[in-house]
Parts: sequence; C-alpha cells; structure tokens
Amino acid sequence: MAGENESHFMALMSRLRYIERWALMRRSRPENLAEHSLDVAMIAHLLCTLGNVRHGRHLDADRAAVIGLYHDASEIITGDMPTPVKYRNGVIRDAYHDVETQAESELVGTLPDDLRGAYAGVFAKGEGEDEAYLWHLVKAADKLSALIKCEEELGSGSGEFATAAASTRAKLEEMAMELPEVADFMREFLPSYGRTLDELLQG
Repeated sequence: MAGENESHFMALMSRLRYIERWALMRRSRPENLAEHSLDVAMIAHLLCTLGNVRHGRHLDADRAAVIGLYHDASEIITGDMPTPVKYRNGVIRDAYHDVETQAESELVGTLPDDLRGAYAGVFAKGEGEDEAYLWHLVKAADKLSALIKCEEELGSGSGEFATAAASTRAKLEEMAMELPEVADFMREFLPSYGRTLDELLQG
C-alpha cells in the first residue's frame, strides 16, 4: 500500500534491467533495456555534440542524452515488442504507438504533481527545427546501438543477426544522407566496436 507522498516512478525505471531485448533471437550475450538505454543516451549526446561542433547546429546534447535514457521506458509496461512484429504492417505499428503513448503518460502520472511537467517534456517533442532535428538524432542513436549489438553477435558467430545487421546498416546509411552527424559516427567511431581492449588502449 502506497504512502500519501510515495512515488513509484524511479522504482519502475529500475525495472528496465529486467526487460531483455532481442527476445526472439538466439544470442551469445543477453542485452537488457537498461544497457541499451545507456548506449542510446551516450551516442545521442555525441551525435548532438558533433552537430554543434562540426555542423553549426544549436542542439541541447544534455537533453538528447536524457531522452535517450527514457526513450524505451514505456516497455516497462508494454514489454519489448520485436521490431519485425512492431512494423509488420501499419495497423500494428499505429496501434502499438498508441499503446506506447498511453504507457508513457501512465509512467509520468506516477510522479509527484510538481514534477510531471518537467518529465512530460522527456517523452514528448517540443517545438522548433532544432528540437525536431534532435529527436531524429536520438532515433539514429537507437539504430546505431542496434547495429552495434547485431555486429557484436555476428562477431560471436550468431548468424541469426545477419539480416537485422544488414537492414539496420542500410537504414543508417540512408539516414546519414540527411544527418551528417550519423555519417561522422559511422566513419570515425563505429569501426572500433569489436576490437579487443588491447587494440583500443593502444590507440
């Protein structure tokens, strides 16, 4: 029984660690949603920083990182739906999007009243071109995290990830044509994944 001033929000967020990704795939190493969310947050922050430093943008990299941390929080309620199922057809995609939105609203509703407005903005896009561009970069970060996992699995001999790796890379190459930050990441940062620690530390 909840106390009068008790909020379940952070306790719910802690359960991201119990949600496994790639549930329908044979994996060499499980990946939970907390791990993935941290990856997305760090990659999104870097993409926005690349945009600001190299491409003359004015993006809030810290906001992108926070959005990345919470971008899959709805799955605490809905569970993880595999991408091939989620996007199998427009009806399923739209229905699941509605469920995600409702789940996000329910999560925000577990916060104290005076904090809800601050966190609502983590789950919903604001206005303006910079804000729209930032959300595109967070989406790209999500895809990059998925590609990194796919290629890690391929390197471990799990051929089951071959199709997912190819389709994810193709999507990212398409995104990179519109988002130069993604092209920068794929050229400069992506090749290091899969190298040994000795190789990475040798520079």
